[in-house]
Amino acid sequence: MRIRVLLFGQLKDIVGKPEETLDLAPGASLSDVVADYGHRFAQFQPLAGSIACALNQEYAPASALLKDGDEVGLLPPVSGGAQAESEAQPELKSPHCAIVQERIATPQIADSLKAPEDGATVIFEGIVRNNTRGRRTLYLHYEAYKPMAVNEMEKLAQQALEQFKIRDVRLVHRLGRLEIGETSVLIVVSSAHRGAAFDACRWIIDTLKKTVPIWKKEYFADGAVWADGEPFPEDIHKSKNFGPTTASN
Repeated sequence: MRIRVLLFGQLKDIVGKPEETLDLAPGASLSDVVADYGHRFAQFQPLAGSIACALNQEYAPASALLKDGDEVGLLPPVSGGAQAESEAQPELKSPHCAIVQERIATPQIADSLKAPEDGATVIFEGIVRNNTRGRRTLYLHYEAYKPMAVNEMEKLAQQALEQFKIRDVRLVHRLGRLEIGETSVLIVVSSAHRGAAFDACRWIIDTLKKTVPIWKKEYFADGAVWADGEPFPEDIHKSKNFGPTTASN
């Protein structure tokens, strides 16, 4: 059977391409895909225990069986750039979320969310700063597993609406090259009371940084690196069970 494999962040750099097709024996699982890359690329081996896998744009355990035509994403810990894309390409959207290439229009988005019954609107903007751990930052580049990222962002929005006493929410993340001072991510939460809006906004950004497949590459005056991502949450981590791979002799 033949599957499509998508690679992101430093995994894409190690393999030297963002995607490829693999021919596997019937009955192969996600763990077989990870093992294959560990056997072919020595630099992949130390990372195997920290990555997660997506099967057809959903997180999946290592034991998940594959079928012909499946799409597999190999995901390093998220830190949220992919190849530059045309500005004319349409935005990917869900009822509460969007991934865009252009500047995020914070005032317009915030104003569109306000309603007479709201007593508070909380706005969070993630901003590109000019340094990281003492190194001067020139610019950032963000990439994403875009369809899955929109789906995961929408899940966060829906969970926030259920978990907190808020009326509405918007999440927008920008991809591509971002200059110092530009907004990379916007979260807007409206509610009757400020406490719920603050709590929901903080929960959304903290969770987004751990679960939504978006990665950040930092460009400095003296080089470029992929930003270290936080470990995947326990529910995703427990489902992986890949562990280190060992190259075959």
